[in-house]
Amino acid sequence: MRYRGCARGRDAELSLEREGLRIGSEFLDFADVVSLRPVNHRVLIETRGGESVEISMLGFSYDGFWEELSDLYGKRSEEALFIEETQIMRCEGEYTLPDESGRGRIALYPDAVCILPTSCRALRIPLCYTEEIRLDGYQLTFTMRGGRSYAVGKMGYDTHPFAERAAQAADLVKKARRAALGKLPLQKPFTEKGLFRTKQPELYWNAAFGKGVCALEFFTEEDAATYLYRFDEPQELFLEQLREATEAMGVHREIIYLSEEQIREKPLCRMAVERSEAVRFLRARSSGRLIHSALHAQKLADFLQQE
Repeated sequence: MRYRGCARGRDAELSLEREGLRIGSEFLDFADVVSLRPVNHRVLIETRGGESVEISMLGFSYDGFWEELSDLYGKRSEEALFIEETQIMRCEGEYTLPDESGRGRIALYPDAVCILPTSCRALRIPLCYTEEIRLDGYQLTFTMRGGRSYAVGKMGYDTHPFAERAAQAADLVKKARRAALGKLPLQKPFTEKGLFRTKQPELYWNAAFGKGVCALEFFTEEDAATYLYRFDEPQELFLEQLREATEAMGVHREIIYLSEEQIREKPLCRMAVERSEAVRFLRARSSGRLIHSALHAQKLADFLQQE
């Protein structure tokens, strides 16, 4: 939708689009937005380049502009989180992350809870990796297998229904995932296996380990490479992050192997990497790719046997 207002100190036509905000002839991609804030009938947009863009003089269109802007920003974040399931429930509430708290949209899907603040800290909580889901009064806490926790709450009358449905969804997705994992094959020298998203049990991965190294093989329709990693952490910690990263990316495997330059050129990939700590963890330990060829097996064995 189009609006009239003042931006960067001058009158401008404002156009809200799926991927960002057009200010006159200039386009501000949501991938470059750090945060959106409504302040006294103005909208302040902090950008990744350090600029603060102020939108004002919207008149009676202010509420509509803010609602549409924040909604589109949240939806773009969901795209970057690769949401593929049908939404079960959506509401407004408070959230608490390890280093941020506030109020924003909270959405429940069959395999995840998404926290969608008006900042670049949007988060997808995979229900298959929750250790505990606990409701205390009006606060719902998700404790993950690795010990991290996230909290949402104060959603009004939606709080208890949201908690009940989240617990039910977690039980279902864990059962479905266990059943699918039990059917997956392991091919030597691989010793670990995993899924991407639960709704696609035919797409999976195998991982093989050496001393401080890991080889990751994807079993999808088009893969022709093995992804190599070096790490200093305990193997179990690396494996836990690997599981979360592959689940986070779904089948969008490009976000783990594209170069930093290539990521910068793809706004949605930039948003995806920024919104997944596990994906950043995996990318930071990348040691290249091993293309499938006649010498693949020997090269893989040599990599895994390195001291």
